[in-house]
Amino acid sequence: MTRESPKMAAVRSSCQGQSLDPHYLGFFDCFNQQRFFEAHEVLEQLWLPERGRPKGLFYKGLIQLAGAFVHVQKNRFGPATALLRLANENLKTYGPVYDGLEVTVVRELIVDWLSRLEHGPQAPNVLLTSMPPQLILRIGP
Repeated sequence: MTRESPKMAAVRSSCQGQSLDPHYLGFFDCFNQQRFFEAHEVLEQLWLPERGRPKGLFYKGLIQLAGAFVHVQKNRFGPATALLRLANENLKTYGPVYDGLEVTVVRELIVDWLSRLEHGPQAPNVLLTSMPPQLILRIGP
């Protein structure tokens, strides 16, 4: 496993003591604050030991989703589109709800953003002129 940066340790620490892994919860916290790079980094800590295991592609798809929005923030729509497609492919076998996440809703979000980016993204940044993406976990009974 890679060594965790102090920044990522702080994200994870803020999510301690809850029902799901703090790296997983930290991913959603960062993603929903448009801190997509940090979302990618914090979930990578959970994904690395899961590669080749049942949750591996799920985590990989979420990491690719966050990575896509890192590219959107930098107005690199080609790489963003490619990562959105990969994320959609990796998430398709999970759901409709998996690990508290409505995967069907996430895949609809991906299709919506693919359409936005493929049909003329607006500069300087489509995230400034659109509702930013949000991911919602269903935690509890």
